[in-house]
Amino acid sequence: MNPLPPAYISQMKRLLGEAGFFAYQNALEQPVARALRVNLLLCPDGTPPCPIDGLGGPVPWAGGAYFVEGDARPGLSPLHEGGLFYLQEPSALAPVSALDPQPGERVLDLCAAPGGKSTQIAALMGGQGLLVCNEPVPSRAQVLSRNLERMGVQNAVVTCALPGQLTSRFPAFFDRILVDAPCSGEGMFRRQAEARDEWNENSPRGCADRQLDILEEASRMLVPGGTLVYSTCTFNDTENEGVLRRFLDIHDEFTLVPFALPGLPRADCGYVHLYPHEIRGEGHFVSLLQNHSGASSAPECAAQRPLGRANKPARGQCSRGTKDAPLSLPDVLAPGVHFPRLRASGGCLWAWPDGLDPELLTGLRVLRTGLLLAHAEGRRAEPDHALAMALRPKQAARSVSLTYEQALSYQAGETLELGDLPAGYTLLCHEGVSLGWGKQANGQMKNHYPKGLRRR
Repeated sequence: MNPLPPAYISQMKRLLGEAGFFAYQNALEQPVARALRVNLLLCPDGTPPCPIDGLGGPVPWAGGAYFVEGDARPGLSPLHEGGLFYLQEPSALAPVSALDPQPGERVLDLCAAPGGKSTQIAALMGGQGLLVCNEPVPSRAQVLSRNLERMGVQNAVVTCALPGQLTSRFPAFFDRILVDAPCSGEGMFRRQAEARDEWNENSPRGCADRQLDILEEASRMLVPGGTLVYSTCTFNDTENEGVLRRFLDIHDEFTLVPFALPGLPRADCGYVHLYPHEIRGEGHFVSLLQNHSGASSAPECAAQRPLGRANKPARGQCSRGTKDAPLSLPDVLAPGVHFPRLRASGGCLWAWPDGLDPELLTGLRVLRTGLLLAHAEGRRAEPDHALAMALRPKQAARSVSLTYEQALSYQAGETLELGDLPAGYTLLCHEGVSLGWGKQANGQMKNHYPKGLRRR
């Protein structure tokens, strides 16, 4: 492992004292802390339906999260690709727990890629309300969108925009906002050797100016009485307390709110530092702010607000098919299962999320608008992989349970021999977890697992 930069050593000794620094330095020589978060959309009680390789004790500060022990590699399981769990650094679970999103609210994750915190928010919202997930870097926005799809999230919009582009469209709109800001990454020094090489003593100041700009834009999108979490994965006071001081100096309508999460130090001043020598995690800074301007009572949630105009098509992007192709959903749903607010756009059929006027997305780059139900392939419509990931086996008209070996073969793109089954699209599952579509024809289950997701 590369040595710590001398300027960084001086900084940490100033923050922690000599004894604290040596405890911190010793922690960096220990194995990296790992965790996984069971998808509460699939398992509301946080208990996985089957054994998961390396699953250890619970992470106290996040529902459904568990430490991963030893050299286990649960990400190799077909259930990982099926969205049963998300691998996540333990301390990175704390910001969303502090945000405490509720079903029916409007929530913004402003710096959302790769999607760990967005999918954690979505799970706590239980599919109710509106979640907007933004990432300004296009390649990272694609990863974010794929992770939301993998975890079966139905009520999220994914945008690829600078914060200011959203502010003009969503003034005083969101009940809760997460700003997990890009930072100098000091909490990555144990996991990523290159993070040490990229750090220099000027990094914090440059990051802090950008963080303040992002926080300023976020503040304008929060409703009076709303909650905002500002977090980083770095330790210096320039990017943490310093940014908060600068922000609060110009925003007297905001105050820091004390909070406490199980298993973590209390945030009596409204913020907390999480260090790898004090908790089982890589490190984070988490602060909780509230906008008190004009708030005489709890903020109105999204379920209580009008939806806006409902006669406009969705603007979610879809590269498949043509706009003239059929867009009716194939017969793949069990009786009684339906999706409201259907909208067609660009060869795609979407289940549009609640609480959003489509006009607000005009001119934005949008990767996902709710749940993609079907896409056009030539002159026919096919059920989309996103729909498969959002369905439970009993919600499909036809489903088949695969063995572990069959599940791996399916995710590798192979055709399956599953015996005499009814013809048509079939939801393929493993251990009660949906993996994707197959189509039974001529005694074979044709593979419809997306080519870009196939595993060797």
